[in-house]
Amino acid sequence: MARNLWIGKPGLMREISQSARSWDRSAELNVSEFRSLEGQITTVAPARTTRRVKLSWEWLEPDDANHLVRLARRINGPGMLGSPVNAGAGPVAVLDPASVNLLDPLQAAGQSQQSGGGDHWFTVTGSITISPFIGDTVLGDCQDPATKIAWRHGVWTGWPVMPGMQVSWMVPPDWSAGVCTAQLDWKDRDGAYMSTTSAAGSVVTGTAPADAAFVTPVGSPGATGMTGLAGACLTIGEAPTAFALGDGCPAMSVTGYSDTPASRLPYRNISIDLVEVHGAAV
Repeated sequence: MARNLWIGKPGLMREISQSARSWDRSAELNVSEFRSLEGQITTVAPARTTRRVKLSWEWLEPDDANHLVRLARRINGPGMLGSPVNAGAGPVAVLDPASVNLLDPLQAAGQSQQSGGGDHWFTVTGSITISPFIGDTVLGDCQDPATKIAWRHGVWTGWPVMPGMQVSWMVPPDWSAGVCTAQLDWKDRDGAYMSTTSAAGSVVTGTAPADAAFVTPVGSPGATGMTGLAGACLTIGEAPTAFALGDGCPAMSVTGYSDTPASRLPYRNISIDLVEVHGAAV
């Protein structure tokens, strides 16, 4: 499961088991160069890099091809709930089979672009104060041993999943395995809480229940005082690795596609281009 591509609207993702003929997942750096009269170069770059994904298949099965074309053309597909006007709108979820850690890159590194870390973390219970950078990471000052802190997805109410997926979560390695807990909160397509899978220690593994569309990773340090937030890892179908590079699971929008009938019908040659977004409208 973990090595196949999953793509679609949250709660309606489809597994594409056929390997892509070509696959590019490079980030767009958007670095601009300025050369002075003396020949010195200055560069300007945005704080964040945007992920682009380009995929193409030859002789793709008709049902898989139709799913991708529906996403590209924003057409309601089987099982899509909501009004005919907006059921096909909104960003697309892409579970990249090459991603080791689905946390945002800065989130996995324990870095934040907002004061208090509001872009990456929020308190579920208790109290924790996230400090400014110390070195190159932030730290949390936990005032209550019962405090639970959750990791925040930048667009959705959690990370997209489908029922039956095996999800593993590792809290930051700085936390003491003897007192900390790791937790997965399952949510439906509307973001409503469904159930929790938890375990004492640094790692928890759970299976997404029926009707689950999102999961929110949660952890409790189990002790008061300063604690690190770097090095956590969220994976699907694999054992998590401490300090794994965060590949992210960004919301994406389809910016281009091609649909060419293969030489042997009903198979089709499909290519699709996607870009990381913070939202997508009709």
